[in-house]
Amino acid sequence: MEGLYERIQASVQAIREKTAFEPELGIVLGSGLGPLADEVEVEAAIPYAEIPHFPVSTAPGHEGKLIFGRLSGKRVLVYKGRVHYYEGYPMDQVVFPVRVGYFLGAKTFLLTSAAGGLDPNFEAGNIMLHTDYINFMGDTPLRGPNDERLGPRFPVMFDAYDPGLRGLFQRVALEEKILLREGVYVAISGPNFASRAELRMLRGFGADAIGMSTVPEVIALRHLGARVVAVSTITDMAIPDRDHHATEEEVLETAERTGPVFRRLVKAFVAAL
Repeated sequence: MEGLYERIQASVQAIREKTAFEPELGIVLGSGLGPLADEVEVEAAIPYAEIPHFPVSTAPGHEGKLIFGRLSGKRVLVYKGRVHYYEGYPMDQVVFPVRVGYFLGAKTFLLTSAAGGLDPNFEAGNIMLHTDYINFMGDTPLRGPNDERLGPRFPVMFDAYDPGLRGLFQRVALEEKILLREGVYVAISGPNFASRAELRMLRGFGADAIGMSTVPEVIALRHLGARVVAVSTITDMAIPDRDHHATEEEVLETAERTGPVFRRLVKAFVAAL
């Protein structure tokens, strides 16, 4: 029976048979943020379904395709959509795509997502740079036997988001005159949105935004030794004492509306790397 490392290498080999392009940066595009992939000078595009062992995206707004090419002069691997724990995949499958990207050559990753704002100073449409995370998903991709080829048994998660990359993002946002919020992202398993009591608790824990992704990928990538930075579009305000909670459609609509500013910021960041 093939182990995890062998499955990763089988996927890498299958991709290599389609393209020899070697990326330096991996970019994971979250809900409603896929249009950035359309701005890549494409060398190759491979649907997830055509890659052995790869999970296939089922969430709305996630096309499920690997895009190899150049963005702002850099060699990039863009994930046009991700898979989520709530889709029914085990954690090792949720993070499988970014692990494959690492072995394809990408040692730096930019993770993006849509998130609900918990900080009352935020507004829907803001962009938040992640300063830290809270894993409230009840699982981790490192659970089970450890393969030293993927990283150490007990990796340290202090400064999981690379301080140098965060500083660069802050500088670029200032240069582009884009308001960049900062805060702690908490990941829940989903797919249901959190209750009022849960939102109050998570805000009390110190969370500034809430979502259903990103953190497993951060853990897996830091386990490998990759550099990671993450940003979220605040697509709705998850304030427990308000009467209305955004729907899935409203989340995607806000992500689409704020897309041009998000894409300008990401392209400027990539150019500055």
